[in-house]
Amino acid sequence: MTEGPGFGNTLVCLSVLIQRHYAQICADHDLTTAQAQLLCSVKDQPRGMSELGQILGLAKPGMSGLVDRAEQRGLVQRCTSEHDRRACTISSTPLGKTIGDALYAEVAVRLPAIVGHLSASDQRVLEELIAAVIEGPVSGPSPGGAPPARR
Repeated sequence: MTEGPGFGNTLVCLSVLIQRHYAQICADHDLTTAQAQLLCSVKDQPRGMSELGQILGLAKPGMSGLVDRAEQRGLVQRCTSEHDRRACTISSTPLGKTIGDALYAEVAVRLPAIVGHLSASDQRVLEELIAAVIEGPVSGPSPGGAPPARR
């Protein structure tokens, strides 16, 4: 009997499939995936640079460059703290909020199409299993802007 690719490889294949679809949705909105994640992270509330770095998994130089590019495009704005000029929060501009909301809505519609061939019952089971994995002890904090898991 020949062994299959293994569960780890199957998960990698699923990740690649999801990332490919997500990247296409981002491109359709003229965003990189990092810009899209940034917009979704600040679409409903301003966040500090350190917090965003943790959410997005970026070190300070990478985070600064990402915010610089998004700011140049008019998608986000920096607000300096009155108490500490070194600290700043990032919030979306009206344009950034509009694009972030549209992206978020489109992800909610287009990504589930990946499993559209599964029965409604299988889709619910998959959703519950994914929520359990995300909430599990190994996963760590979920990215900002991610929809809350349903139970």
